[in-house]
Amino acid sequence: MTEKIQYIAREGHAEYAVVPIDEWNRIVALAEDAEDLRAADQAIQELHAGSDETVPLEVVEQLLDGNNRVAVWRKYRGLTQQQLADAAGVTKSHISQIEKGTKTGSLDCMRQIADRLKVGLDDLLGTRDSALD
Repeated sequence: MTEKIQYIAREGHAEYAVVPIDEWNRIVALAEDAEDLRAADQAIQELHAGSDETVPLEVVEQLLDGNNRVAVWRKYRGLTQQQLADAAGVTKSHISQIEKGTKTGSLDCMRQIADRLKVGLDDLLGTRDSALD
């Protein structure tokens, strides 16, 4: 590659390099690929940040047995319904109804609950991407 590059010197030192366009396009493509890989690595690290939590077998069994996910995670985190309700901006009665399955929380409410319980929304909703499904 270096044999195709023409250097322009100034005061005895190479200051500019003239590169054939095909070489330039190849260099740009390599730089873009490297940036894409860096961005992908960063996204993967952010995705998995905090996902190294070990959950006790009894919690996993409760979730697999079909117990209400909000209730299981709330109890595991040592929160009362009132504390979770306050964090989610709803009433204790609303949390109770969600845990009984008589009411579903809005998406915003469930996000607030997931954030407070330090779990993914999929962990509460039981979506396909959940680690337990």
